[in-house]
Amino acid sequence: MADQIIYTAEALSTGAGREGHVRTSDGRIDLDMTAPTEMGGSGNGANPELLFAAGYAACFHSALLAVAKQQSVELRDEAVGSRVHFHKGDDGFHLSVDLEVVIPGVPHDQAQALAEAAHQMCPYSKATRGNVEVKLSASEG
Repeated sequence: MADQIIYTAEALSTGAGREGHVRTSDGRIDLDMTAPTEMGGSGNGANPELLFAAGYAACFHSALLAVAKQQSVELRDEAVGSRVHFHKGDDGFHLSVDLEVVIPGVPHDQAQALAEAAHQMCPYSKATRGNVEVKLSASEG
C-alpha cells in the first residue's frame, strides 16, 4: 500500500530568493526574506535557516512527546532547541544542525534515550538523515 498524503504545505518565493519574499498558500507565513549580516545581507528579515530551525525544533518536539507517551514517561516543561548552521566548504554550501533536548526531572541517560528515539521518529530527522550532519544532545535541564 502506498503512503497516503495527509497534509501538504505550499509556499511561494518571489523576488530575489534570500532577498525576496515568501508566502504560504494559506497566508499564515508572509515574510520578507533577507540574508543574515554574516552572509552580506541586512539581516532585517527572515531567512531559510531560521525557518528550517523553527520547523525542525517543533517537529522534533512533537516526536519527543510521542515517544515519551509510547514509553509511559511523563514529561513536564521539556524543550527542544535547534541551531541550523550554514557552511561553505570545498564542495560548496551545506547545512548542519544541533538539536538540544532539555527534559527536567528525567535522568540524563533516559533523556538521551528519549531524544535518540525521537530522532528515529521525527520526519525532519528522517529527511535529513545521510544528507545533513545532526548533533543531538539531551540534558535534565
